[in-house]
Amino acid sequence: MNQLAHSDSLYLRQHADNPVDWWPWCDAALAEARRRDCPILLSIGYAACHWCHVMAHESFEHGDTAAAMNAAYVCIKLDREQRPDLDRAYQRAQQALNGRPGGWPLTVFIDPHTLLPIFAGTYFPPTPRHGLPAFRQVLGGIATAWREQREDITRQGAQWHEWLAAAETTPAPAGTEASDPVAHALAQIESRFDAEHGGHRGAPKFPQASELELLLDLAEADRPESETARRMLVTTLDGMARGGLHDHIGGGFFRYCVDADWGIPHFEKMLYDNAQLLPVYARAAALLQRPDYARVARLCLAWMQRELRLPGGAWASALDADSPGGEGACYVWTRETLAAALPDATLRAQAEHDFGLDRAPNFEGHAWHPRLATASALMREDADGSTLRNALLAARQQRPPPARDDKALTAWNALASAGLCRAARALRAPELVQPAADALAALRGGAWRDGVLYAQAGSATSVPGFLDDHAYLLDALLELLAWRWSTQDFIWAQALAATLCAAFEDHARGGFFFSMAEHATPLGRERGFEDSSQPSGNAIAAFALLRLGHLCGESRWVDAAARAIHAGHAALAEYPAAAPSLLRAWRAWQQPEAQLIVRTSDHEQHAWNAALARLPASQHAYVIPADATALPPVLAARAALRGGVAYLCEGFTCRAPITRPEELIAVFSAT
Repeated sequence: MNQLAHSDSLYLRQHADNPVDWWPWCDAALAEARRRDCPILLSIGYAACHWCHVMAHESFEHGDTAAAMNAAYVCIKLDREQRPDLDRAYQRAQQALNGRPGGWPLTVFIDPHTLLPIFAGTYFPPTPRHGLPAFRQVLGGIATAWREQREDITRQGAQWHEWLAAAETTPAPAGTEASDPVAHALAQIESRFDAEHGGHRGAPKFPQASELELLLDLAEADRPESETARRMLVTTLDGMARGGLHDHIGGGFFRYCVDADWGIPHFEKMLYDNAQLLPVYARAAALLQRPDYARVARLCLAWMQRELRLPGGAWASALDADSPGGEGACYVWTRETLAAALPDATLRAQAEHDFGLDRAPNFEGHAWHPRLATASALMREDADGSTLRNALLAARQQRPPPARDDKALTAWNALASAGLCRAARALRAPELVQPAADALAALRGGAWRDGVLYAQAGSATSVPGFLDDHAYLLDALLELLAWRWSTQDFIWAQALAATLCAAFEDHARGGFFFSMAEHATPLGRERGFEDSSQPSGNAIAAFALLRLGHLCGESRWVDAAARAIHAGHAALAEYPAAAPSLLRAWRAWQQPEAQLIVRTSDHEQHAWNAALARLPASQHAYVIPADATALPPVLAARAALRGGVAYLCEGFTCRAPITRPEELIAVFSAT
């Protein structure tokens, strides 16, 4: 056993019995590398990562390879989900050094004295193949360079440090804001759009949830581009929902597909993907009148509740790509397993037809990964369809399941909670709100301690939260407050906003750093404005601060949001399609959302609720009890009146009080 055995990270514990003398990332490990004057070998991954497992089996479990690692390096294993700041820093280094994006596993050799990268790559095989050197060759080459070419390494580190400083301090050219970044972004999205299958052309094929949210906004809007946005939206949602990215038996979506037509996935299932795709399908269901999309959303939630829900209400972070029988073993079907699950010949024939099992095997030449063979199969929701799915799911649940990573990550739980609240609004389904409320309550109990938000709930060793933790949680609390008012949650939201501005804001240039100074993130604190597999923390912070600032009448939060949007204007000018969440925040800044505040007593609330149910689903309404306390002055001034009252405000300007529910309906009918 090495030093990972008692970690609260499943990924680290998976490497506890390697012959490698792994350390976790800690001061003691860094000090040991400096004492030995040897490079650090940093290996970054996560528990659900297929290629992380492959490299572990091929290299880290072998005594000769481990001996070479132990002799020349201090070896550190890092769970990227626990320290996303370190992962982002060294992913950026890998891209700068190699001119291409990284991924996982990420393998970085680091100067122990400066923590600057010497060399970086991703997966390395045990023998040379596919243009990659053998991992043992890399180990020997870096060790030799460290002994014999230290001056070159030091010089490269200095150049890297200068590059970082220049990248962080060079302002964007003045006047680079695009005249219409929305049209610019749509043109860029269309230029890489796969007109046949949806999504981006080529393989591998990843869901782009933030991009889909922008297309939804444009499809709803009265703009010349709306029809183009709607076409790309529908093609992509149909392709993902019918293809192998979607788990047609158990619900939810896999991380990505290895081919260009959404056929075969890598089988990891991540909370953050499903947290974003669920509200996309719910919104699209309402906009396009597509009940099949609503079913996709509800099946996604059913999977989250069945397979990711933890005791206490939070969700686990992921299911592994690999199962005990190999990658995909839990999900694919053979003739024999299908016959055992569906002894009824009629149902079996329907399954073969609906899921393409009457065609040639699509998984490794011997099995089938279900995908819907026809559009009618996507639309169908009859008794036979439910019976079919239930029977197949019951049979699948008898198989050895993939491992579950039980980390309750603050950011991902907040992202899922906000998504559920939005889905509930789009589908007018208030029952979807309770799981979100439960998850946020679990975060309050497990990640919010003594006024500090931690990145992982229920972990005694968790570091304080990052930008995404604070921004996503603020956004989720505002979404929940629009469903049910809570003084406790409202105070919590204001505390998060204060921390965002005090601990994360770049007061010199605007925007927000990903980490706080106390995280001691190597290579500097970076600001990110582009979306990745998750929305930009800067964009979500700006969006949420705009909403909270207008709700409370607090210009300081609106101003901080405006500074962040302006700080990201280079991204909107150069490649806005890479920053759809920031573009959505920019649009919200240009035209603030109308704030609707309703003050009622308990016995008056029913009539007002009936009126609110007839308003557009996209309209947030904060129903604040007449006797609510701890309200800021501007909000307290919107006082309760006998019979109830509604205040409709745009920015910091409010209309005359609306004192009758039917008058509220008339106001929205006229707009």
